Amino acid sequence: MLKIAKPGHLTGDFWGGLAAMLVALPSAIAFGVTIYTPLGGSYIAYGALAGILGVTALGLVASVVGGTNRLITAPCAPAAAVLSAYALEAMHGASPESVLLSLILLGLVAGLLQVTFGLVGLGHLIKYMPYPVVSGYLSGVGLYIIASQVPKLLGVPKDVHFWESLVSIGEWRWEGIVVGLASITVMVIAPRITKRIPAAILSLAAGLITYFILGLFDDSLRNLKGNNLVIGALGSGAGGGFLEIISARWEGIKDLNMHSINALVMPALTLAILLSIDTLKTCVVLDALTRSRHNSNRELLGQGLGNITSALIGGMPGAGTMGATLVNMSSGAMTRLSGIIEGILALFAFLILSKLIAWVPVATLSGILIVIGFRMMDRDTLHYLKHRSTILDFTVIAAVVITALTVSLIAASGTGIFLAVLLFIREQIGGRVVHRKTYGNKIFSRQIRMQPEMEVLAARGDQTVIFQLQGSLFFGTTDQLYTALEPELKTRKYLILDMRRVQSVDITATHILQQIMDTLAERNASLIFCDIPRSLPSGRDMQQYFDQVGLIKEKSPIHIFSELSDALEWTEDKILQEASLERGEVKPLDLHEIELFHGRKLETLGELETSMDKRSYKAGERIFAMGDADQDLFIIRLGEVRILFPYDGGYRHISTFGRGAFFGEMSFLDRGTRSATAVASADTDLYVLSRDKFNTFAESHKKISLNLMEGLARVLAARLRYTNAEIQALFE
Repeated sequence: MLKIAKPGHLTGDFWGGLAAMLVALPSAIAFGVTIYTPLGGSYIAYGALAGILGVTALGLVASVVGGTNRLITAPCAPAAAVLSAYALEAMHGASPESVLLSLILLGLVAGLLQVTFGLVGLGHLIKYMPYPVVSGYLSGVGLYIIASQVPKLLGVPKDVHFWESLVSIGEWRWEGIVVGLASITVMVIAPRITKRIPAAILSLAAGLITYFILGLFDDSLRNLKGNNLVIGALGSGAGGGFLEIISARWEGIKDLNMHSINALVMPALTLAILLSIDTLKTCVVLDALTRSRHNSNRELLGQGLGNITSALIGGMPGAGTMGATLVNMSSGAMTRLSGIIEGILALFAFLILSKLIAWVPVATLSGILIVIGFRMMDRDTLHYLKHRSTILDFTVIAAVVITALTVSLIAASGTGIFLAVLLFIREQIGGRVVHRKTYGNKIFSRQIRMQPEMEVLAARGDQTVIFQLQGSLFFGTTDQLYTALEPELKTRKYLILDMRRVQSVDITATHILQQIMDTLAERNASLIFCDIPRSLPSGRDMQQYFDQVGLIKEKSPIHIFSELSDALEWTEDKILQEASLERGEVKPLDLHEIELFHGRKLETLGELETSMDKRSYKAGERIFAMGDADQDLFIIRLGEVRILFPYDGGYRHISTFGRGAFFGEMSFLDRGTRSATAVASADTDLYVLSRDKFNTFAESHKKISLNLMEGLARVLAARLRYTNAEIQALFE
């Protein structure tokens, strides 16, 4: 329901509605005259009335139902372009009365389609029309309006078209040309002088004044009847009063048949789409200016009902218009009440000023529309010709404009969307699908290994190749993907695909991955996935999709890991096993078997062992937590320990230590608090050396104590070297 505006908003809404009406009404009259002119001079008044009724109906209904604050809905250029083109074509072999009914039905069907768009939720899709399509469409409509108005400006007969009118100098009416040029001049200059009064109002006044000045010297200009240079009486054109004019438009309903209804479908669909785009484009701009957010589907529902109402009373269809909306907002409007006020004031203006409107020169309306059409053209697109990267975008815009002028606006929209899709595919194909490639002897897992193991991995780790993929894996990039992977399929034993940067995958890409898996399986090599996104931007679960298309089967040779480190750890274990360096023996290590103490006297190590505690932890049991104040050094005799860092309500895996490794050295060395959390990931046996007991032991065993410190430093330095190598690999 429409909420009652706050008292402070009423004044702004009134002035905003008044200013918007002054902008929308002259344009609406001009649009209406343009549409109905092909039917004959006696129907020009019908057009003016249709424009006025359209402003009224759309202002009242669309504002109430649509709900977008400050939006002004009125007859617009796209509606004028589509309907005038239809009327011009339909007049070949049809009576004016049947064309008149068809124009009403076009607005009615377009409104019904817009209501359907809103109900099924198409509002969110229509507003994502590619910019080159919108730009080309606006330029095409602008050029179409200019081409249709030039003959009216020159005063040539209605059957004479643009190019013919330019060479038919003998048919020109100099009076209309003078009036039109005066209106165009004021329309162009007025915004530079004042913004308080809409340029269309000043242009209209200039045309009327110029016309009446010429009338002082030509008696024929002072007669309303039979005068083709002015609109004519609104209440008597084609006979009858106001209500009779509206009812007369439905007289041809008895001659309606399925063939004529089918002929309306495509023009009505064209009209519905263009009006919807025009409205939602205005709403998006309004959102940006007011920091608000419109409801696209509700707005389409309101626009559709407004166009249905306008058609039922004989008005022309329309959309949310940019010019009137911006004037409404800048004049102080705050709510949608301003749109309702605009509709009411338009009706009052018609009732009060109908006699004056009858004297409005057709050339004045043509001049206003020519300027509007020129301003609709996106002239900035010419800059796209300066740069090689944007030439194809200009081609899309040019194709839309040419199609709009030679075929139809709906065909232009379809052409633009098709070309925009091709450009998108070309852009995707042109992008690199492989973000980075590296090998298993350049980067390593978080598993902290002993020096002999690291030496084996440095020598044999290149059996593993890691591809970090990115972007879209689809039919346009599958050849690039296979080309990048093919050289490694014949030489590497482990192929890891890091999927974290992948945005989408289609069935063609999964088929290529299936081929890659089969090729590796023939050599007993392994395909490994890691970091598979749980939810792509489309909302699809990639792993579930792989399962649905049959890539991941119950006995599939594919291996899947949640993180790259886990995948690397698995391949490292395989490489070490092949090198006969098996890990994880059942027997816990004694102190002399640990690399840190190799070559030390057993007697001295025995004394050191008496200073240590032996502790055991079950899998999942916490050894210490971040922030703990103990300063113990832990040496793993058996099992495995994970170092975790609290992150976003959970934990992030930092590193893993296995049998023979040590951890907790930072607090042991600097006596600070724990910087992470340690958890046993398997049943684990530990040697624990506290800093205080070590200091006591060091007083009588300085050499082994110094050697222990040097051993800690040596291992830490080796770890840093491997970390540096990994960092360097990231920049290669």
